[in-house]
Amino acid sequence: MDETLQLALPLLQPAQAQKHVTVNEALVRLDGLTHLTLQSVDTVVPPVSGDDGEAWGVPLGAVNAWDGHAGEVAVWSNGGWVYVQPQTGWRGWLVDQHVAVLHDGSGWVNGGVAASVNRAVSALNVLEFDHAIAAGASSVTAGVIPQYAMVFAVTARIKTAFTGALSDWDFGVAGATNRYGSGLGLSAGSWVSGITGQPVTYYADTPLVLTANGGDFAGGELRVAVHCFTASPPEV
Repeated sequence: MDETLQLALPLLQPAQAQKHVTVNEALVRLDGLTHLTLQSVDTVVPPVSGDDGEAWGVPLGAVNAWDGHAGEVAVWSNGGWVYVQPQTGWRGWLVDQHVAVLHDGSGWVNGGVAASVNRAVSALNVLEFDHAIAAGASSVTAGVIPQYAMVFAVTARIKTAFTGALSDWDFGVAGATNRYGSGLGLSAGSWVSGITGQPVTYYADTPLVLTANGGDFAGGELRVAVHCFTASPPEV
């Protein structure tokens, strides 16, 4: 046996010379894979250098040093890359997308909390975007609640104070314009905690709607977070 089963850590062999090389490589892999933090799973051109223990998920189409290692985790170690095949159920943190990920046996799933043998996945995610408000009685976000998302809450915080003749504002969607808040404040730092009594499922991409009360919006900026559950079907 040359390496461990789960993390592929290299093992010392009887009468082996330069034992420190094997031990150090094992420690770097252990450091990179324990509490796994992936810098990206979409980068196809590997960086020319990194910090020992820094890990990346190698995507399809990767080139140069990562060519032929699609689906593996590449860990920078002592001036080069070592590769480990992730196992079903591994969890990590994806730095460039700022989201927890689950390996379902074939790839990394954003927000995955459970996966079946045939890759049906349950996922919890927080989708965040900023919205700049144009002048008018209402303002519709470019960012949307995605199709088939079950939403538990929509939260938000004002980045730049809302201006205009309005006294306050409501937050929701078309047909339910105060679903996530009503009579809301205008100053920078004001926040919205739009937790619904029952989760609401959206069957098409759905923008959020801000409605001014007592006058019109003139400007301002809002940071929005959609807290939701999604489910994907099994593969055949």
